[in-house]
Amino acid sequence: MTGGTVNRTIYPLTLFYDAACPVCSLEMDHLRERNRDERLVFVNIAAPGFDPAIYGVSYADMDAEIHGLCADGTMLRGVEVLRLAYDAADLGWVLRPTGWTPLKPLFDAGYRVFARHRREISRAAAPLIHAIRAARARRKAAEMRACRNGACDIHGHDRSTS
Repeated sequence: MTGGTVNRTIYPLTLFYDAACPVCSLEMDHLRERNRDERLVFVNIAAPGFDPAIYGVSYADMDAEIHGLCADGTMLRGVEVLRLAYDAADLGWVLRPTGWTPLKPLFDAGYRVFARHRREISRAAAPLIHAIRAARARRKAAEMRACRNGACDIHGHDRSTS
């Protein structure tokens, strides 16, 4: 964790991401689907009227790499934010190796290269992104059709008892 602070209050973690970036948006959609405990809050920095100054960060910095605001007010950025987001979504095992001491500098540098070129990567990956989004939409539609009388289990909560 940044700054060596082990006891800080992390969640809810606010994720500042660029929804105009298809790769970034796809990843946040995936995390949003798994955000069952509402440990993540999503803020689109590309939204009209978004003002990063209220967080003490410039738009250029937020656009350069993902930022996350911990519940205790600590602002983080880069792979550390993704590790915490994946932990919140019960997928921490996926990014755990990115925090291992011998590998961390390589993953951090790799992420910075990705972040710098994410728009070009999004354009190149557009067919794959479209296919993933279409598959997710089909799955969601099937889940909605499976619901009967408002008693389906959506995000682990039985709507019939809400």
